[in-house]
Amino acid sequence: MQQVADRLRAQGKRLAVVPTMGFLHQGHFKLIERAKQKADVVITTVFVNPTQFGPSEDFSRYPRSLEKDTQLASEVGTDYVFAPPTQAIYPDGYRTYINVEQVTEGLEGKSRPGHFRGVATVVGKLFHITKPHVAIFGQKDAQQVVVVRQMMRDLNFDIELIICPIVREADGLAMSSRNTYLSPEQRLQAPVLYKSLRMVEKLIHDGERSSSSIRRQMSELITKNSSGVVDYISIANAVTLEEIEVGKGNVLISLAVQFGNTRLIDNTIVQV
Repeated sequence: MQQVADRLRAQGKRLAVVPTMGFLHQGHFKLIERAKQKADVVITTVFVNPTQFGPSEDFSRYPRSLEKDTQLASEVGTDYVFAPPTQAIYPDGYRTYINVEQVTEGLEGKSRPGHFRGVATVVGKLFHITKPHVAIFGQKDAQQVVVVRQMMRDLNFDIELIICPIVREADGLAMSSRNTYLSPEQRLQAPVLYKSLRMVEKLIHDGERSSSSIRRQMSELITKNSSGVVDYISIANAVTLEEIEVGKGNVLISLAVQFGNTRLIDNTIVQV
């Protein structure tokens, strides 16, 4: 992959990378299509990264479909699929990790210790291997976007970062590979996450400024309309991820809800 990237760069090609964990869906396709608009060559990585999963999380059962992913990625504009074996990314004796501080401490980082160490490390490695001019990520993983942006700035990655909007099902559920875990009943209930975010957008537009009130109303809506168990509801500065009362500027409203063994996340950014 590094040799291919070197050759393409020597030919004057502009490269874009779309990092994924595979089991591609419409959300990924939008990222690939955006990459195609921004570069001459699109590289889609498919790698289920073990270092971002906790001991009790779903690494072993995370859905995988490399042959299908390769075909679908090609159909929507990918030129190269980079799908390395785990041993190639983390060879025997591997000892080096990237730790991004502060912005990794709350939200997903609090619920999933070590998660963002794994994310930052693998993204950094994939950047070095694919050598892109442009990297494309989705807004659904809002904290991941903040962490990757911080890492790129701090470690001087000479790469343009482009963030694409969340892609949703017709009923509002954010597209995710983990949606396949949901039972039929849970799938019917899951759009309540998006409904709660839309409710908050209206509350803030109508003048609500109390974060505790917003959290309470979101939690009540989710609890009354689903079997989901709320892990967290965050109202934070969209840049620093510090919890705030709603004021001026961009506010990131994000949440994680557990449906049985399936953990779903969603978010919206509200400009006040």
